[in-house]
Amino acid sequence: MSQEGTLSSVGHPAETRPPDVFSAACPTRQLLDRVADKWTTLILVLLREEPMRFNALRRRIDGISQKMLSQSVRHLERDGLVTRTVTPTVPVSVTYALTPLGETLVDAVKAMIEWAEDNMAEVARAQAAYDARRPD
Repeated sequence: MSQEGTLSSVGHPAETRPPDVFSAACPTRQLLDRVADKWTTLILVLLREEPMRFNALRRRIDGISQKMLSQSVRHLERDGLVTRTVTPTVPVSVTYALTPLGETLVDAVKAMIEWAEDNMAEVARAQAAYDARRPD
């Protein structure tokens, strides 16, 4: 397991301690929160198919708001998972693509999506059985 710590204002590790995803302050947990987000998952899978413009992503992801898409791609770019390329056209064209690091994450994300698709019927049965037992 790699060592992980926070950076001081001069870019040096302020302290080095092993990651603890169960700690709210752990950067690994913060990253896990972000990559496990439904919008992030959908964006990454779409970008694996091909680089896409912002509005194309928005059209393909039913239910995502412009604000949420903007926040999500900004976080993905900051984390080094997505690149943002601006082409000076009228209007300006912005294209997003996966980085090599982002590519390494997509296999895990796709496996999670496939699991959900393969097991949704069983989960729906479990939900219905649970709901039938609950006196609401």
